[in-house]
Amino acid sequence: MKHTIVKNLSKALLCGAVLLGPVGCSDFLDEQAPSNLTSDSFYTIPDHAEAALAAVYADTRFIGGGAGIFSTNWQLLEAMTGTSTTETAQNSDLNNLYSVSHDGNTIHIVNYWNGLYRVIAQANQLLDRVPAITPMPEAQKTKILGEARFLRATAYFTAVRLWGDIPLITKPQTAGSADFLPSRTSQEEVYKLIIEDLTAAENAGLPWMDVSGRVNLAAVKTQLAKVYLTMAGFPLSKGATHYKLAADKALEVITYANANPSTINLFPTYEDVHRESLKNRTEHLYMIQYNAVVAGNPMDNFYANFKPINFNGPTGTGSSVPTRSFYDSFEAGDLRTKDQEGWFYTTYFLNGTGEPFNLGAPYVFKHFNRTSNGTRNSPGTRLNNLNVPQIRFAETLLIYAEAQNEVGGPTQAAYDALKRIRDRAKLTTPALGTLNQASFREAVWRERWYELCYEQITWFDMVRLRKVFNQQTKRFDDFVGHIINQTQNIRLQEKHLLLPLPRQEMLNNPNLKTQNPGYPN
Repeated sequence: MKHTIVKNLSKALLCGAVLLGPVGCSDFLDEQAPSNLTSDSFYTIPDHAEAALAAVYADTRFIGGGAGIFSTNWQLLEAMTGTSTTETAQNSDLNNLYSVSHDGNTIHIVNYWNGLYRVIAQANQLLDRVPAITPMPEAQKTKILGEARFLRATAYFTAVRLWGDIPLITKPQTAGSADFLPSRTSQEEVYKLIIEDLTAAENAGLPWMDVSGRVNLAAVKTQLAKVYLTMAGFPLSKGATHYKLAADKALEVITYANANPSTINLFPTYEDVHRESLKNRTEHLYMIQYNAVVAGNPMDNFYANFKPINFNGPTGTGSSVPTRSFYDSFEAGDLRTKDQEGWFYTTYFLNGTGEPFNLGAPYVFKHFNRTSNGTRNSPGTRLNNLNVPQIRFAETLLIYAEAQNEVGGPTQAAYDALKRIRDRAKLTTPALGTLNQASFREAVWRERWYELCYEQITWFDMVRLRKVFNQQTKRFDDFVGHIINQTQNIRLQEKHLLLPLPRQEMLNNPNLKTQNPGYPN
């Protein structure tokens, strides 16, 4: 894996301006020329710490380009869920994901590995160097370190769920480092670091919300709840103790939200979820930040295949579109399927602003930005500054409902959390007395599939539950043996619970040794 320190100072400072606000320049004339900076000379003043943190944030955007024609990296976590398919089939690596015939050469897998470890490397450098910066306000230092630990924990949390035992690196590396060619560490140890990092972030003095897009306390607590929920399930199977930890942590966020509904809440409409003016607010607890000047939102591959939906005329690639069976599985009257109100559109306006026209099928518009693309009689800005959601308050509610039910059956509080999600969808929720632990469990799982679809969450639910939503029966199949592709009768196998390690990584690092089971070594 390739580890870098701060590869491009100007990039870091630009991202700092976008993400963190103006960077002070009081000592500018005394600093060394950027071409002469080293890790020792760079980490000397508080502004350097802020710029280094901006570089970590910037690297979280690896989910975007680099996956070849008609594809982006985020599709790794959508193509294998059975909730989407492709209309273009132009990218062989993406096709292999849709048919779960991927291997260690698949570009999305390689890019995810490199992207996650780049975030980890940048965070490690910051965590190693920033503590020694003097003078620096202690509160500012603690906050920056907390944010970096959240970002490192989040990268490791993604990696450990994708590959299982992985290299655990916590210090900056050079060619002379003892662990320059690291071996794999057990999942238990990786999760131990994740919890340590998130606990440190929780105690770093972060605000409950931060409209600038920086890590906040609500995001940290929800991420901790999600980690505990995952550990309760497969493969660690921690069970009841960790379900309770998950429920308690999610409840802290819900309790704050109930007392401060103008700060944290569900948006009243689904349109608000992808309204540019509401990013980093209310329901959006954590998002990957995008600004067209630095990097535009990468989710356009969801849009209708070469349909004239914005100022460019025919646009979009259709490389990820909803499977009709998943769309049809939603309950009748579910607002999430209502055209131009929910997650899917079946019509839009010619060239973004003209007469309405039929798209010919439902498409995912969950990440569509009317502000940039335009809407009826309202031209777009042509600058897609929409962020990519990572943690929404809707997920906090569903984590609590699931975890609390596992602790002792469906309580009123767990039921209320689930009902809030269904109320917004204009659905009737069966009375609490009609639900037992098993039926409530599946009710929550179904809402996770419907509410959190196309946000790179569903695949991780499949792995931790070892269950997959059957779009025909609306029940849950065992992961192994579930037909993920009805047309080709493709079934999930045991090996698909983990991704293969990138082949080039194994060639470069003999200490990784054996490949994950079922994949060529």
